[in-house]
Amino acid sequence: MNHAARTPTIPFWLRWLIPAVLVVGWVAIAGVGGPTFGRLDGVSSNDQASFLPAGAEATEAREWQQKFQDSGEVPAVVVIESGSALTPAQLGTAAGLKAALEDLQLGSTVVGPVPSQDQKAVQYIVSVAAAEPADAVEELRNEVRAAAPDGMQIFVTGPAGLAADLTGAFAGIDGILLLVALAAVFIILLVVYRSLLLPFAVLLTSVFALCAAILLVFGMAKAGWIQLNGQSQGILSILVIGAATDYALLYVARFREALEHTTNRTAAALAAWRASFAPILASGATVAIALLCLLFSDLNSNKALGPVAAAGIVCSLFASLTLLPAFAALLGRAAFWPFRPRLLPDEAREPELTTGLEGQRGLWRATGTLVSRRPRTVWVASVLLLVAASAGILQLKANGVPQTAVILSASNAVDGQDALARHFDAGSGSPAVIVASQGKAGEVLEAVKATSGVGAAYLLAEGGAPITGAPGTPASPAVRDGRVLLNATLDFAADSDAAENAVAAMRTSVKSVDPGALVGGVTATALDTNTTAQRDLATIIPVVLAVILLILMVLLRSVLAPVLLVASVVLSYAAAMGVSALVFNNILGFPGADATVPLFGFVFLVALGVDYNIFLMSRVREESLKHGTRPGILRGLGVTGGVITSAGVVLAATFAALGVIPIMFLVQLAFIVAFGVLLDTVLVRSLLVPALAYDLGRRIWWPGKLSRPEAQEASKLEGRAEVSIR
Repeated sequence: MNHAARTPTIPFWLRWLIPAVLVVGWVAIAGVGGPTFGRLDGVSSNDQASFLPAGAEATEAREWQQKFQDSGEVPAVVVIESGSALTPAQLGTAAGLKAALEDLQLGSTVVGPVPSQDQKAVQYIVSVAAAEPADAVEELRNEVRAAAPDGMQIFVTGPAGLAADLTGAFAGIDGILLLVALAAVFIILLVVYRSLLLPFAVLLTSVFALCAAILLVFGMAKAGWIQLNGQSQGILSILVIGAATDYALLYVARFREALEHTTNRTAAALAAWRASFAPILASGATVAIALLCLLFSDLNSNKALGPVAAAGIVCSLFASLTLLPAFAALLGRAAFWPFRPRLLPDEAREPELTTGLEGQRGLWRATGTLVSRRPRTVWVASVLLLVAASAGILQLKANGVPQTAVILSASNAVDGQDALARHFDAGSGSPAVIVASQGKAGEVLEAVKATSGVGAAYLLAEGGAPITGAPGTPASPAVRDGRVLLNATLDFAADSDAAENAVAAMRTSVKSVDPGALVGGVTATALDTNTTAQRDLATIIPVVLAVILLILMVLLRSVLAPVLLVASVVLSYAAAMGVSALVFNNILGFPGADATVPLFGFVFLVALGVDYNIFLMSRVREESLKHGTRPGILRGLGVTGGVITSAGVVLAATFAALGVIPIMFLVQLAFIVAFGVLLDTVLVRSLLVPALAYDLGRRIWWPGKLSRPEAQEASKLEGRAEVSIR
């Protein structure tokens, strides 16, 4: 064996200088990006405006409403509840509380106390002049607890209270989320590599990629290019850790292979980089571009996530193609200690393949044998299983959930909404807002009052005081640019289906009187968000599929293979959503799902599912060029099986970590993506795609050069493969 021939001379600057510079450069990025992690809250907002549909009627109504409320105030509803009728002394104490609330100077007005008809509760409506009302609501709760009558239940709810508790659900969770994800990845890497050093190198690559992504996202948010919120922050961390680790697994697998053929660590690092560059680049580009398709959404929350998540993928891509190869070049075989790869004899470097199973053993030889012996049976059975699982999608209730159901942890605001519903008009504190022409104000008011489901309606004067006609109340409405503002209290909870139906009816009735009238408020925003989310599905899904299809065609030099690969991940997505619907409805007992869940699930599952098919089929194409299509399929399946399965487990584990955030949307997204990735890894990539490709043979590459017999001596090689195996 001639070791000298396998140990090329590498100049010093390439062996040590460039890897060291790359590592130092990434350490510098981490040194700046790490501390910036704690500054993201300064450019992040969980205000309702960050989730509004950009072009919806409710958004336009909100913009007009802000012209009447120069301070940008948000109402908080204080509820004091007793188990029995309040005594005159208790009512007197409640009346005195108004002065204490006014002394807090949280906003311009305090309305109340308003006793309930059953005399068991009183409410106040306190204006909170804060875009992020968490601190103001906490101050309000402390004051009410201290001053309210003894033995009372105290709640601060309404839009301000719910926003504060939503912010609290995200507070401090980033660190916990990151630790959970990193711990899960570290344990998986220890099991996969049985190495003490390599998991740290991979994790450092992921963490440094996250630091770079944080710097990039912070800069975009600071410049006002994106609207960052807690939802996007949580997904960013998970996506970067999962994607960077996946790319690292692919590179490390190639690095291990290269070390079996050379004693020079730098040569092995470069060989691994050349072999993994195309699939990693194609994978990263596919996911990033698919995420950027969210910019076509009319929902601000979707538009925000698109560039944030794409920035994370780009940073993961660069870290995996620069920092990790630098670690590999510096560490060499030591990275795999104590199970270092051994140098193979020269004759074992390029095995002559007849079936494609040569040199394989264990699970992946058994899988390859099954695929080669019964390809049609395997892929047809896989498709039928996925179709059966997809049937559950008919039970998916993705038409929005009540705002009180979004927060899964204990919430004073959610409990307060229940108290409001027990004692007051269910829509108290979250009225519908109507913007109408000044000349049509009276007619619009009568039309609103006549709408089924409206308990009360009134015009608003300067400062937001209601015009009720009672002695001492204002008589003239506030006017802005020829428009007036009205409020309508609904008979139903603001986040209920009945309230949405009432708002829809109200829009019809007021527009018959004033075509330019706008109906907004909490309920209208939820209605418009659901409608917009459904429209986004029809708009964005075709764009994402077209982008992925084009990238696959360029990578694989084929039309048929990309079409089949995209079809497989779409079917896998439908199956994942079907199973998820059954779990949400029958096991977790969720009342439904956010309207954006199907779209987010689609973007993540289809883009990430194609990732694994890229890893597989790019290797299959490489092997097919050497050995023929059918042997190449089995060879590609065998050498990528462990790597891609490990990558799928890592990504599933990182997305499952989102479940630690007590927000229904993120818990649902965590389950959908984690389950879907495992389904795609275990069934679609391991059985369905290889079996379908094997059944089609060289036709899978149509109309590319590989589909023609003369390009790869296909007739001879494939014929020998079938005879030998069967």
